[in-house]
Amino acid sequence: MSRTVTRMSVGAALLLTGYFIGQASTREVVMAQQQTGTRVFELRTYTVPDATQLDMLNARFRDHTRRIFDRHGMTSIGYWTPIDTPNTLIYILAHPSQEEAKKHWAEFNADPEWQKVRTETREKGLTGVKTESRFLQPTDYSAIK
Repeated sequence: MSRTVTRMSVGAALLLTGYFIGQASTREVVMAQQQTGTRVFELRTYTVPDATQLDMLNARFRDHTRRIFDRHGMTSIGYWTPIDTPNTLIYILAHPSQEEAKKHWAEFNADPEWQKVRTETREKGLTGVKTESRFLQPTDYSAIK
């Protein structure tokens, strides 16, 4: 059994390395992380003053943010808007660890493209975004690990 675990760990490491140099898909990385059980999830909630700003926020994520997340090792799991709260975006990211998440966020916030996009969308009226973040670890019976 230890050989299997070692093979999965080495395989996961190779896939992660390949991902960071652009040779493995996000799906392969997620599968490798699921096998090793090493990742943590970050549940983020963004609330904006009105639905118009939510449209702007969704456009920013669709057109820019997700791609920049990928560049900094932040794996997007999913994005949702609550049916009963039309001014809210909820999404989940996966990171190898909380420490890596902090590193990813620092790199993301320092990214020149992100800084430009953030400034441009603020100038167009996307302001007053309330952000909440929680780190989650999957239970032993969770379908996503």
